[in-house]
Amino acid sequence: MVVYSFNVLSSWNIWSLSVAIISCLIIAPILAIFYSAFAGDTSLWPHLFSTVLPRYISNTLILLLGVGCLSLVFGISTAWVITRYNFPTKFFFEWALLLPAAVPAYIIAYTYTDIFEYAGPVQGILRDLFGWKSAQDYWFPNIRSMGGAIFVMSSVLYPYIYLMTRSSFISTPISFYQTSSIHGKNVFYNVAIPLARPGIIAGLALVLMETISDFGTVDYFALETLTLGVFNVWLGMNSLSGASQISCVLFIFVVVLLALELMARNRQRFYEKSSGQNNMEPIKAKGLSAIICLLICFAPFLFGFIIPVGVLLNFVFKGFAIINFEAIFSTSITSILVAITASALVMVISILMIVVSYYKSNPFSRFLIFISSCGYAFPGTILAVGVVVFVGWLNDLIYFRLNYFTGSLIVLFFAYIIRFLAVGNGAMRSGLEKIDPSIFNVSRTMGHKFPVIVFRIILPLVYTNMLVGGILIFVDILKELPITLLLRPFNFETLATYVYQYASDEMLEESSLAAIIIILAGLGPIIILNSTIKRFSIKKESLADTEILTTGAHS
Repeated sequence: MVVYSFNVLSSWNIWSLSVAIISCLIIAPILAIFYSAFAGDTSLWPHLFSTVLPRYISNTLILLLGVGCLSLVFGISTAWVITRYNFPTKFFFEWALLLPAAVPAYIIAYTYTDIFEYAGPVQGILRDLFGWKSAQDYWFPNIRSMGGAIFVMSSVLYPYIYLMTRSSFISTPISFYQTSSIHGKNVFYNVAIPLARPGIIAGLALVLMETISDFGTVDYFALETLTLGVFNVWLGMNSLSGASQISCVLFIFVVVLLALELMARNRQRFYEKSSGQNNMEPIKAKGLSAIICLLICFAPFLFGFIIPVGVLLNFVFKGFAIINFEAIFSTSITSILVAITASALVMVISILMIVVSYYKSNPFSRFLIFISSCGYAFPGTILAVGVVVFVGWLNDLIYFRLNYFTGSLIVLFFAYIIRFLAVGNGAMRSGLEKIDPSIFNVSRTMGHKFPVIVFRIILPLVYTNMLVGGILIFVDILKELPITLLLRPFNFETLATYVYQYASDEMLEESSLAAIIIILAGLGPIIILNSTIKRFSIKKESLADTEILTTGAHS
């Protein structure tokens, strides 16, 4: 991370110290995982290394490569088409392309398996159409495979890249596009992609970390990845130490991802200084161009939303008589309130961490912030164990008994913060990358205090990024399953646990309405987010100039 000129002494202060303390609290459960890995029984490690671990690693790498590439294709292509062209139904796809992010990946896996398996409707229609009698008469791709997992996970994870990339495309100064056109350069390859790289990398990092930590999809498709290995060793071999050791390998993966993200950001950055119209006038697509734009946007929306939601709605109608509407209603209210509260907590901590890391921290506190973002990579089950072990440590170290908090919402929220802090940090970091350091320098020269600069100047400039991060976290918490299952209070139910309870037993009719509600709960915030991105990105440059002056009048 670049240390700017205003960070002269890189000394400890109340801000960096506060962030360091918070980071240590977040890192502690992660350290507990390592403690469980190396302080416990290590006799299983040589056996794992010589047998299943190489297969776990290779399958994980293939899955990461496939999901990353396909998500980039879906995310960047749709973001560019939506930003650069006017075509019929553009307004609809602006926010509709975000909807797959609200669909749990394991639900997608269930629905696609139901459609494409041998006894499903697709193969049934093909057999009736061509007169095939058995599976030996034809070939059909197996949905429960590596390719199927890549396709399914990419269909619901690409919105991370789409959202970040589209925001970057919109906020790119118009002068950059104009200069490229004057010199006969391709604006997409020579301007848009290079300048949007911080947002693209941030979205890709989230996609890959989500892929690493996914359990429901790989378990249902029987893919032997590192995450599935954690559960196999823990539950199958009854070895928490062995499971923690495999989790440490996962930790290496995410550290590499985060390091690559920071390297990509630091190699190239730009700052927006224009005060006029910021985004280029979209090109009106006609004829074949309009059809191509429509197909580019429709394809990921079809695979990631229409098909699975259509299957779920069919299950709702089929199981209408057996659905417990009262239980689903109360569970929905609980889930939404928990998700709102937890996402707000995560974003407040992310804002504090990232803003301080840019303007008031030292190298050591920035390192702690970097490590505190790694919780996103750990499987929820192992992370929950780390939280429980850490609370146990505190219970042994201080006289105050903490048993009351174990199994409470406090511990659950703490685990959510650890799990999803990387999402908030990535969104905030992407926004701060585009703020000219001179804005902060000028404000300091005028004698404004740090809190005033942050609240009156910095935060308004990254408002869109804060909203993006908050909505992504909100939707993620609605879908979060392993942490909630292990750390929830007694008799506490969320939509995710309700869906999994029935879906894991192949009772999709009973779980379908709750899954639909998860999707609908994210619909309103997504619409708000879409309109905010369009409205706010045009104004934010002039806001920076005016706020520096008006702050002086109010101080």
